[in-house]
Amino acid sequence: MVFCTAPAGEAENLARALVDARLAACVNVADVRSCFWWEGAVSTEPERLLIVKTQHRLLDPLIERIRGQHTYDLPEIIAIPIIGGYGPYLNWIREETE
Repeated sequence: MVFCTAPAGEAENLARALVDARLAACVNVADVRSCFWWEGAVSTEPERLLIVKTQHRLLDPLIERIRGQHTYDLPEIIAIPIIGGYGPYLNWIREETE
């Protein structure tokens, strides 16, 4: 599973591109407010959080796709292992990203 934040106007297109390319079986897009250091100052911005359901083997091409479409200089792309879950759902992720 991969977390990625993006501007509101960019998130839906990015989510669709990842699913269309079969790099993700599903991408949830949620409204978030991020607080972070940037260029020596603390910033707070509204963003969209993409929660990307994918396979470990697709991480490198997924990162490249995000970097190619993302407008941030330093996009948040964080992979988290899925250590368990509902078997049929996990199988569905595998099937849809083959």
